[in-house]
Amino acid sequence: MQAELIDIRNHLAQHAPFDELPEEMLDRVVASIEIAYYRAGSDILEFGQRNNWLLYIRSGAVEIYRRSGELYNRITEGEIFGQFGLLMNKTVRFPARAIEDCLVYRIPDQVFQYLWERDETFADFVEVEDRSRLRSALSRREKSNELMTSRVTRLISRAPVSAPCTVRLQEAARIMTEQGVSALLLMDEEGERPRLKGIITDRDLRTRAVTEALPSETPVSEIMSAGLIVTKAQSFIFEAMLTMLHNNVHHLPVMDNDEVRGVIALADIVKYESQSSLYLVGNIYHQNDIKGLKKISLDVRDSFVRMVNEDANSHMIGSAMAGIGRSFTQRLLALGEEKLGPPPVPYCFMALGSMARDEQLVVTDQDNAMILDDSFVPEEHDAYFLALAKFVSDGLDACGYTYCTGDIMATNQKWRQPLKVWKTYFTNWIQEPSGEALLNSNIFFDLDGIYGENDFAEQLKTLVAEQAQGSQRFLALLARNALNRTPPLGFFRTFVMEEDGKHNKTFNLKRRGTAPLSDLIRVHALACGSRAQNSFERLKAIAETRLIPEDGVGNLRDALEFISIVRIRHQALAIEAGREPDNNVRPEDLSPFERSHLKDAFQVVSNAQKFLKFRYTAQVSRHV
Repeated sequence: MQAELIDIRNHLAQHAPFDELPEEMLDRVVASIEIAYYRAGSDILEFGQRNNWLLYIRSGAVEIYRRSGELYNRITEGEIFGQFGLLMNKTVRFPARAIEDCLVYRIPDQVFQYLWERDETFADFVEVEDRSRLRSALSRREKSNELMTSRVTRLISRAPVSAPCTVRLQEAARIMTEQGVSALLLMDEEGERPRLKGIITDRDLRTRAVTEALPSETPVSEIMSAGLIVTKAQSFIFEAMLTMLHNNVHHLPVMDNDEVRGVIALADIVKYESQSSLYLVGNIYHQNDIKGLKKISLDVRDSFVRMVNEDANSHMIGSAMAGIGRSFTQRLLALGEEKLGPPPVPYCFMALGSMARDEQLVVTDQDNAMILDDSFVPEEHDAYFLALAKFVSDGLDACGYTYCTGDIMATNQKWRQPLKVWKTYFTNWIQEPSGEALLNSNIFFDLDGIYGENDFAEQLKTLVAEQAQGSQRFLALLARNALNRTPPLGFFRTFVMEEDGKHNKTFNLKRRGTAPLSDLIRVHALACGSRAQNSFERLKAIAETRLIPEDGVGNLRDALEFISIVRIRHQALAIEAGREPDNNVRPEDLSPFERSHLKDAFQVVSNAQKFLKFRYTAQVSRHV
């Protein structure tokens, strides 16, 4: 092959949809190409004219218009245009004009039709628009991971083993031994149909019965676990894994409506989940001091990298990392109580920000707070809670969760207050929003009780859900605040980068990508009264209320997933290379696939911010 053709082939092979073509098909494309040059300002395609070429930009930039003359898109090197006309009677539907001097590869219609008929990936790419291409790219990726495509019922190997909840300890142990199971379901047999009442595991028998020397005739109901954590038969394996991580349980009954289909255990998921995040959480709870926890924390990054390399999605990774961080916090609180004695009044320890949203990664600090019982008397009780907060905060820092630079921690007395004070905080933030309140909303409106009296946190979630949706001024100001961080996409669909400092010629995928998305999703979620914290769960709630169009919700979901995954992979590659991970990316370090689809995702963010401004901020002036 001639040197010029080799150069053309190498360039095509770096960009979708040619990057996934079989070798022989790519060679056929290269052999058919004609090269054309267009000066800046010249028309390449005019509406209604006949066109027999698929056009590929080797260099330069092109604007695509609707028939009305409205600007539709701007595309640059490595992108194609003209395909919609080829699919519609070879008539131009979207006019195109060069806005820079352009070198264009022209691929004949005969070759285009050949590829379209014989290669499904190529056909999918050219038949859909940018945001649909993003969905297609994510769908292909998701299919590669069994955790995300297999239902939990696949793990059920036998019918559930159960007994009445009135059974005695000795009889329960006999049934479990004879049946060879590590968990026994306990049923309430009163009524027309038996109902699942609780569960007992071999671990429960050891720690709650044998260790306490309970008589063999003790009713099993005295030591069973009630208030069961369950999973639905329709759930995916990865969802069951996250449920175990979030609740630190090793057995999950699988429910089909009110019927128990079976029980899955930790060992069943580990067959699929080689990332070992579940085992890591188990090890955290076995540590007896900060030194042990610090040693275990060294495995967190290894677990993160394994999940990335096995194509876990961002929800799975973010939830797993948050579950690990939550487990460190919970163990530190338990150790702190052992050191300081029992708390003088009930309290709830809250996780805030990314941990509360189940969107935590390895580059993170700690954001937390304490809700104290209303019987709290500062002069009598605060010394204890300050010491506990300091013990936990110092321990988290030792385990890699650095101190919050904004002092959003329970060591700050302002964020260590009785429930009635917290309710006043949130009511004032919502009813009388100020600049400080809007800054706080980015952290405190993502909250989760993780230890102690978690009902305190649930009361705050209820208050927020009830009050926020009715405060148009708050929503409008929150929306305006959410527009402060914009995606790094320039006028010609080029990346806008930092121009000075150590991050020169990079863009920040958190500050300019995932953060603007979580901000605008939060506004919509609060507007529809959702109690969800995770951004993907919030999108489900938004879709149910039809607050924004269904395709808009899908676009946001795909954009959040793609930007998150690029950010995650960037951090994993840094860890594997022995560098400190961060959120700053250089475009040249991204693959052509990532660069192309990041532009699609950033365009979704930009469009969503325009809708946010239209939907809410126009109300500011009417409520000032």
